[in-house]
Amino acid sequence: MKHTSLGGGTVQFHLNGFEPGDPEIADLCERYPESGAQGPVPGQVDVLIVGSGPSGLTLAAQLSAFPDIKACIVEQKPGRMLLGQADGIACRTMEMFHAFNFSERVLKEACWINETTFWKPDHKNPANIARSSWIQDVEDGLSEFPHVVLNQARVHDFYLDVMRRSAAKMEPYYARRVVSVQPAARGRERAMVRLERLDSAHQGQSETVSARYVVGCDGARSTVRTSIGRELRGDSANHAWGVMDVLAVTNFPDIRCKSLIQSAHEGSILIIPREGGYLVRFYVEIANLGVGERVASRNITLDAVIAKARRILNPFALEVKEVAWWSVYEIGQRLADKFDDVPEEEVATRLPSVFITGDACHTHSPKAGQGMNVSMQDAFNLGWKLIAVLQKRCMPSLLHSYSAERRAVARELIDFDREWAALLATTHGDGADPAKTQEYFIRHGRYTAGTATHYRPSILTGPPDYQHLAEGFVIGKRFHSAPVIRLADGKPFHLGHVVKADARFRIFAFAGAGDPVASVIRRLCDFLAGSAESPVRKYTRSGDDIDAVIDVRAVFPQAHRELVLEAMPPMLLPLKGKYGLHDYEKMFCPDLRGGQDIFAMRGIDRQAGCMVVVRPDQYVAHVLPLDGYRQLSSYFDGFMLPG
Repeated sequence: MKHTSLGGGTVQFHLNGFEPGDPEIADLCERYPESGAQGPVPGQVDVLIVGSGPSGLTLAAQLSAFPDIKACIVEQKPGRMLLGQADGIACRTMEMFHAFNFSERVLKEACWINETTFWKPDHKNPANIARSSWIQDVEDGLSEFPHVVLNQARVHDFYLDVMRRSAAKMEPYYARRVVSVQPAARGRERAMVRLERLDSAHQGQSETVSARYVVGCDGARSTVRTSIGRELRGDSANHAWGVMDVLAVTNFPDIRCKSLIQSAHEGSILIIPREGGYLVRFYVEIANLGVGERVASRNITLDAVIAKARRILNPFALEVKEVAWWSVYEIGQRLADKFDDVPEEEVATRLPSVFITGDACHTHSPKAGQGMNVSMQDAFNLGWKLIAVLQKRCMPSLLHSYSAERRAVARELIDFDREWAALLATTHGDGADPAKTQEYFIRHGRYTAGTATHYRPSILTGPPDYQHLAEGFVIGKRFHSAPVIRLADGKPFHLGHVVKADARFRIFAFAGAGDPVASVIRRLCDFLAGSAESPVRKYTRSGDDIDAVIDVRAVFPQAHRELVLEAMPPMLLPLKGKYGLHDYEKMFCPDLRGGQDIFAMRGIDRQAGCMVVVRPDQYVAHVLPLDGYRQLSSYFDGFMLPG
């Protein structure tokens, strides 16, 4: 796996103790300036977000880019997070971070997970452990981004920066507890939310917010979820685990690798190296719980977690110098029956006004690294849909697709998570099968990388009738980026990086090699620019730039210096902005010098070419022939409103 061109992962910190915040700011007092919105919460908003965790901030960052949408985010805690619980950032999440323009900051500060090592009982002395193997953590070609690890609080910081610098200049309202939520009903178009202030200056004061939409991002004990009659259902695996972030001295040789350790009789450990070069996270198997037993009843101490870790690591030593954070937990996988307030039997007659995301609607074991990642993808899915409906670009019924799509994903990931957690939890006295654990890890690597999500055919996901034209851009899966060269200036580029968190659809037109004068592409551009049936014309409002709703890009099979820029269709050199300036960044060619031909890498029919339609959340919506005008129009007609 080659990610050297991305840079990052070289910053060292926490040498003399854990310190939260931006490690590049030397003065600790300046790392966390005053933050949070001041004054009362607005009485009327378009979207009220409850909870400023990963999913809440993902949604807030999306909405903050649109000043015509009045959004507000409230949080029960008194201020921003300083030390987070989650830390794993999947490859797919890094792709999303790039859409928000802070992937480079994460790459620079995070720890990159390059290899995973497996340890098992030493066959010569089963009381000791011995390395059985090591593998590459992420398969080659799965993503242009690596799997990284970074304190959740820093992810929050990056989102807060996006919000603060946005057109809306959004900040959370801290110290607000949700008392009640009344969903919209017949005769009342808005949901009503009552809040209680918790800050000392306004303790106990009540605030009421009227919102078109309420989104509960308020965790596993969600008040919003309870208010709409949803509950998390599932079970506990009856395994108690301890987790701790430590600065430690050890002679265990793989302490800076992700390591899965299964001992003969003491249980298992998962080691995750953390950012800064010194910090390490240990997940330590503590005990089996009885049926119905809760981990709190065991009164497990930090000393007990450390002692257990030492026994599992035998013969290696572990001297813990500082513990930045620790906890104990029991594994459980739970899922809500629906992710909005509309009962299944009323979907045809009622629109949702309250949604739940992240831990409010599904919970996972921490070791699979899914919780934070899946939560943010929930919000990324919902955000663009709320924007499109609020701006009257899409039919409100589109909002039903959020629960339908994301619950199916959560169900599949919970099944994976349950199997993975069971493999890591050994049966004391019997040991485990390290070879089976390694085989499962390799086979299911796309789940841990976040790239396994596959939306089924629906109003947003087209049928696979023309999938053969681009076999590597699987309809319903995320748009798998590949290197290209930008035609206008010869700049090496990743094609997927043009898909930003801006709520726009993309149409990538891949020209066929059998069309040397690009006549098929020209006819497509003429249709898109001028036909009354063109979705670009039909859904773009007068006065907006031609790419304001649907952004059209073209990729040609020739080397970039074999093409004449000025001979290209005007649709690919659009005039934009108040001065009518040309946008020169719509056309690309394969990176033939680097031996990375996107047509070969993604299985694109080189002779026929094709169109690939990409949703605002970076998922492939459709693959069509270049002359598939009718099917293209029909797709967008299914959910969009005329401009």
